Amino acid sequence: MITGYIERQLTELPEKGLVNIFIQHTSAAITINENADPTVREDFESFMNKLIPEDNRLYVHSMEGSDDMPAHLKSSILGQSITIPITNHKLNLGIWQGIYLCEFRNHSSARRLIISVYS
Repeated sequence: MITGYIERQLTELPEKGLVNIFIQHTSAAITINENADPTVREDFESFMNKLIPEDNRLYVHSMEGSDDMPAHLKSSILGQSITIPITNHKLNLGIWQGIYLCEFRNHSSARRLIISVYS
């Protein structure tokens, strides 16, 4: 979960507005989900790996390894951006919500996020 990291980057937010977070990659995603119980993350990963397994004979694109095409598919399903309302100078997430950077490669490189604030 990267909620705290995002909040530390957004030191001065307007009273009202929107924050858009965009990940510049095709084998990772960003999403909002349950932040209270760490088993949610484990279950999420288990489900995605069962839904889109590695080493599937259907995949033609595998130049970067058996996790390459599955990572692209998972990324497309979850998406590359989220938008969160700003209320009273804070991200207006629900009490149980957190921001997740979902990494789908077994050995990834650094990931880059673009954070835009609109008031």
